[in-house]
This record gives sequence, C-alpha cells and structure tokens, in this order.
Amino acid sequence: MRIIAVSYLREFWDRYPDAEQPLKSWADEVKKALWSQPADVKAQYRSASILKNRRVVFNIKGNDYRLVASVAYRYQAVYIKFIGTHAEYDALDAETVELER
Repeated sequence: MRIIAVSYLREFWDRYPDAEQPLKSWADEVKKALWSQPADVKAQYRSASILKNRRVVFNIKGNDYRLVASVAYRYQAVYIKFIGTHAEYDALDAETVELER
C-alpha cells in the first residue's frame, strides 16, 4: 500500500514525540500490506474500526492516538485523513473528516 500524506504523520510526531516510533511502525507495516478489502485490514489490525466511505480508524500507541485513513483498495493507497489524540478524535466525525493544512 502507498501512504498518501506521510508528511502529516511527521508533523504530528514532531508535536507528540512519543508517537514517532508507533507511527513509523504502522507506516512500515502498511507499506508492506496488500489489502483488497476491509477484512484484510481487520485481519492485520484486529482493533481497527471499519467505517463507511472506505474509512478505517487505527489505534496508535495503545489507543493514545487515533489515525483515520481512507483506503483505496483498487489503487493500493491509504490516504491519511486525521491523526490526533483520543480527545480530538472524539470531537470529530471520522466518516467525513479531511486533512486540514
């Protein structure tokens, strides 16, 4: 899978240094993945939440942080839509959130 907006992850771990290694590990695993359907994501990440609109919520660093991504299975791409604290995640709609630049 290709990850779109990796720079957003870097910006996040600059603000939250304890997220750097968990995010790097997640990115390495996702880059090696070959997902063709949501069940493939769940098989690899049992705690991931599959939402509408091809959205997936990943728990990062023992659920301290949440990452929302849109998965384009046909194109083997993962688009980062949100990364934030659990409290920030609770304040948004994961099915519609978009990156803010």
